[in-house]
Order: sequence, then C-alpha cells, then structure tokens
Amino acid sequence: MGDPKFPRRSYDTPSHPWQGERIKAEHILCKEFGLKNKKELWKAKTILRDFRKQSRDLQARLRIGEEQAKIETQNLLRSCGRMGLLPMEGTTLDDVLGLSTESLLNRRLQTVVYRKGLAVSPNQARQMIFHGHVAVDGRKVTIPGYLLARNEEESITYNLSSPFTSELHPLRVEAPKVMEARVRRAAREARREREEEQRGGRGRGGGGKKFPRRATRVVEKVKETVDTSEGADLPEVPIGPKEE
Repeated sequence: MGDPKFPRRSYDTPSHPWQGERIKAEHILCKEFGLKNKKELWKAKTILRDFRKQSRDLQARLRIGEEQAKIETQNLLRSCGRMGLLPMEGTTLDDVLGLSTESLLNRRLQTVVYRKGLAVSPNQARQMIFHGHVAVDGRKVTIPGYLLARNEEESITYNLSSPFTSELHPLRVEAPKVMEARVRRAAREARREREEEQRGGRGRGGGGKKFPRRATRVVEKVKETVDTSEGADLPEVPIGPKEE
C-alpha cells in the first residue's frame, strides 16, 4: 500500500527533457491558463492519455464484437460528456482521440472563474480560489485544478462569507472595465495581425521579430553605395586562406 505521506505520482513526465518545441508550447500553455508549474500541465496530459488509451483498446475490442466493450464505450462517452469534454449525445470513440490538452484545461475551476468574469486574470482567479473566495454549488472549493462537471459550471459564485459578495467591492466595480479593455486589446491585436499578413509580414506567429527600422535604413544605404560603385575597379578580395 505504501506510506500515505508519499502518494504515488499522478502524472507522467516527458520522455525527453530537452525538446525546444515542446518546452516552448508548454510555456505558452502555462502562461495562458495561469498554471503554477508544468506538473499541472502534465497531470492534464496524463488524464487525456488514459482516455485515448482506453478509446484505442475499446475500438480494438469492438472489432471482434465483444459485448462488454459496448457497455464500456457508452460509459466512457457518458463520462466525457459529464465532464464537459464532449457533447452528451452523438459522439464516438474517435472524438475521444481528438481531445486536446486545452479542452481539459478549460474545465479547470481556475479557468472557468476567469472566463466567467469573476476575476480579471487567471493568476487572480487562482489566488481567489486558494483564499476561499469561490464556491461551487454553495460549497467552498480551494483547489484551482478542480475539474468541473457540466452541471456545476452554472453554480460558480463568490463564497457567501467572502467580501467579494459586496457590489461595492473595488474588484466588482473595476471588473467590467477590465473585461471591456481585454476585448478591445484582443480586437486590436487581431487587426494588427491581419494588417501584417496583408503587408506580407510574418506577424507574431511567424517565429521571429520584425527587422528593425534603423537596420533597414542601414541596409538600404549599403545597397545604394554598392550600386553607385558598380563598374569601378574594386580590389580583389582573397577567398581562400593565405599561403605562406
């Protein structure tokens, strides 16, 4: 059984520790969803990995006509539906294989509190949950990684003993303004990206920064100098190493 002080690890680490693309993608997800560290991200990936493994096993068992596999398939799809990962009806095992890490991270209490406008940022939502300011169905929950069921999403409110229940609380007054500013910022960034794509620029998702304007002027000046010096006798530049 083991010592209860040292429970078994509930996540799997990556197979290779140094992979640039994976590290960059994990950093973006941690920043977007306000995760404390990558362990929380690895926990979500482990849960999805178990769902995919179960889906592949059930598909293989359904090919041979096993009756128990049909019952387990319905239970798996019903479980994903209750968690809000898939619709309640009209889903198949292929939909389970198509689940992404973002779909599970969107079901965390921290993310839902931020998306509902109860907090102005994911980090603030995490702090509010830790301090006991958030309740689910009238019950205080202090776990930011709590996975919400579909029927619990509408019952998220401030805790009755929390000062955030007052309409005159500074956060309640400033939250609508922050949400409007967030929408305007997102629209402004989307418009900027469209303009950059129309100009042929790579934009933010192109993998690099724009060429500095000052460096552009320097390059143009060098080109003009080279063009004006065409036809002139230029000294020959040795290419290979100097022979002694």
